[in-house]
Amino acid sequence: WRGFNVRYQTLGSERCAGECASVVFVHGLFVNADHWRRNLPGLADAGLRVYSIDLLGYGYSDKPAPCSDAAQAISGENGRELGAPAAELGTAWGGRRRANVVQAHPLGSVYNFYTWSEQILDFIDEVVGADRVCIVANSIGSISALQAAIDRPDRVSGVAIVNPNFRELHVSEQPDLLRPLVMPIVSAVQKALRENGRPLFAALAKPAVVKQILMEPYHVSSAVTDELVDVLLSPLLLEGAADVVFDTLSYSAGPLPEQQLADARLQAPVLVCWGEQDPWTPRARVLNLDRFESVERVVPLPGVGHCPHDEAPDVVNPLLIEFLRGLSGS
Repeated sequence: WRGFNVRYQTLGSERCAGECASVVFVHGLFVNADHWRRNLPGLADAGLRVYSIDLLGYGYSDKPAPCSDAAQAISGENGRELGAPAAELGTAWGGRRRANVVQAHPLGSVYNFYTWSEQILDFIDEVVGADRVCIVANSIGSISALQAAIDRPDRVSGVAIVNPNFRELHVSEQPDLLRPLVMPIVSAVQKALRENGRPLFAALAKPAVVKQILMEPYHVSSAVTDELVDVLLSPLLLEGAADVVFDTLSYSAGPLPEQQLADARLQAPVLVCWGEQDPWTPRARVLNLDRFESVERVVPLPGVGHCPHDEAPDVVNPLLIEFLRGLSGS
């Protein structure tokens, strides 16, 4: 894609037909297409043609240096008028507030939601080939998915979000009074990690440590298996992966989900499902997403955390199939 290799996988009959017979799965932060390994077979068995993709910089896709000339030449920020438009955002306790959402990556890195949106859309055009496609995304991947639906409403029929991410380190998420104090500290930490974070990364990139870290977002501890650890850790050990991790941690800008859901260009219906035991996603803020016209419904999932598709695929897969079939009217 644009001169770089991208890994993807697919299941299901190529003869699938219908508005939402083709589905693209988009992973979340620091993971890859294999995070959907417990979902693709179930949806393929239901008669859908399913794809999961490694976004640029993640999994086994190429990992160009974030601000290299070759990377910046393909950035999705190129040619866009990016500023800091005002938007109504939510709060952890269910309130609302106005903020100016800074859109451009502070370092000019290729690893931004506009790049990933264009990658998804080109993948739909060049690989999937269907007239319209539904996108299923977890966590921070949902921002790339929503941006794709905004950029090309003619290509995206629906978006299913499995646990949204509100990006609490975004500059616009900081309270106005505290921002002048908080952001210089955050920026200094981000810079230190980019320049000197490799020993820390090496210390954390161990199977036992990764398994312990996953116990926080995963409420279903039995789902944190050695297989999961290997699936997620192995590509993080590839050359360039650490640079992408620290660059992503420095991405304190870009679109935010509530801003995207309010965008008039978003025509695709949106399903939001959310694990009630997710320690990273405030309950009231997620439930309040049903105020947006684009959101068909918000479905709380008891007993699971930030990755319900992997913790309870027997619950999530039927929910996704119901949503997708409802969109196609079949």
